[in-house]
Amino acid sequence: MKKNSSDVLSKAILIALILIVVDLIGGFGHLRFEKWFTWISTLVLAVSLIVVSINYGKQQNNQVTYGKVFGYAFKIALIISAIIALYSLLSSYLIFPEFRDQLLEKTRADMEAKGGLTEDQIDTGMAMTKKFIQPLPLALFAFLGTLFFGTISALLGAAFTKKSDPNVFQNNP
Repeated sequence: MKKNSSDVLSKAILIALILIVVDLIGGFGHLRFEKWFTWISTLVLAVSLIVVSINYGKQQNNQVTYGKVFGYAFKIALIISAIIALYSLLSSYLIFPEFRDQLLEKTRADMEAKGGLTEDQIDTGMAMTKKFIQPLPLALFAFLGTLFFGTISALLGAAFTKKSDPNVFQNNP
């Protein structure tokens, strides 16, 4: 059991570090607002968790159930989510403090380009946006978003993992 928990932690840390590097590339490369770039982290998370799930099944000689594989991958996703939330706080305060201002500018520009909104409606929308892009709400959204996509990826990973004969798990009288 001890080996399994350290295995979960090491895989979660590795995947989280990859996601952090992707975000740093996006931040320093000014790619964060590019539509195609916003999905890179989600794709990395999904592929990583699916691969980890399949490898876990292989390590167990495919003597696994859907629930066991899902539980394994979900634990990894939960730890990744916590690490990403902490990174989000660090990023908001130290690494990219200008991100919030850039996000506000982009939000205003998007609202104006959309058309059909009065200046009062735009100002109201901007006031609401300012409340949600504070570091703590951003960290919460990072946690929940990562956990949401991590859960979906864990479900897919468990589905794609090869399982041995289901009769192996039944109690024979």
